[in-house]
Amino acid sequence: MPVLNMVEAIRATLAAEMTRDERIILLGQDIGRNGGMFRATEGLQQRFGEDRVVDMPLAEGVIVGSAVGLACSGLRPVPEIQFLGFASQAFHQLEGQVARMRFRSQGRFPIPVVIRAPFGGNVRTPEMHSDAHEAKYANSPGLKVVMPASARDAKGLLTEAIRGEDPVLFCEPLRGYRLIKDEVPEDDYATQFGRLRTVREGSDVTLVAWSAAVVVAEQAAELGAAEGISCQVVDLRTLVSLDAGGLGEAVARTGRAVVIHEAPLTAGFGAEVVATIVEEAFWSLTAPIARVAAPDTPYPISSLEALYVPSAERALRTIRRVMQAG
Repeated sequence: MPVLNMVEAIRATLAAEMTRDERIILLGQDIGRNGGMFRATEGLQQRFGEDRVVDMPLAEGVIVGSAVGLACSGLRPVPEIQFLGFASQAFHQLEGQVARMRFRSQGRFPIPVVIRAPFGGNVRTPEMHSDAHEAKYANSPGLKVVMPASARDAKGLLTEAIRGEDPVLFCEPLRGYRLIKDEVPEDDYATQFGRLRTVREGSDVTLVAWSAAVVVAEQAAELGAAEGISCQVVDLRTLVSLDAGGLGEAVARTGRAVVIHEAPLTAGFGAEVVATIVEEAFWSLTAPIARVAAPDTPYPISSLEALYVPSAERALRTIRRVMQAG
């Protein structure tokens, strides 16, 4: 079984799906001739042609709006937004068109669009490149939100997204593009949405995370183990659809929970996770649920981002507090 990093897994999946289905078309800024900002589409324009891997102008609203029209005409577009923070320039299309079209057309236009967008901190990017904005898209009914944390899941979840009939925002962690490596089966497979993954077993506290924050949770679990704290780590994989039942069961096994994410604390998706845990596992809780998140400030300059993005050490301090509370 080959070991791939995340960007290699994504590129291989795009190539495999484009070979399988000639209706799939890629579009985005610099994805063709340059192979994408992070080379996720490198070589695909040469292989499939300029009609299927289309370089677009610097206009996110145009990129996503074009994808809506292409989907309505029977194609299966996979647009790329260079950074999730730039998708705010296309929010009127994402929330007002992509997410609603199936409902608005009474099922006539399902909009099988997969919007790929990298995000995440600790990579020294300029302003509006690293912001974790997943919560506002999760609050757009009709749009699925997928957050892979491993190369294996990047392939399986992207395959599931492309083959589905619903629009998907597929968020890819910048830190994970080349740092996250794992075994990726060569076989054809798809990973079902709405099924969390248990990354590490533990009995004292459940750490809940997604995307690059899963790595932070794993590191915090290692630090906790050195102090005799047994941490279970779960990766949500998809925020919409959310595995509410699996989340409740995971927290019920330990009675304690810490939610870790890169977005600012207030109204981050962690708040929805906490609410779901309360609904699903309230009577199993032995301590208040805690969150480890970014502060409620705009994303800082690169020299300060290590203080902004949650770290394993900060997560460990929160784990200790939860352990002492009950």
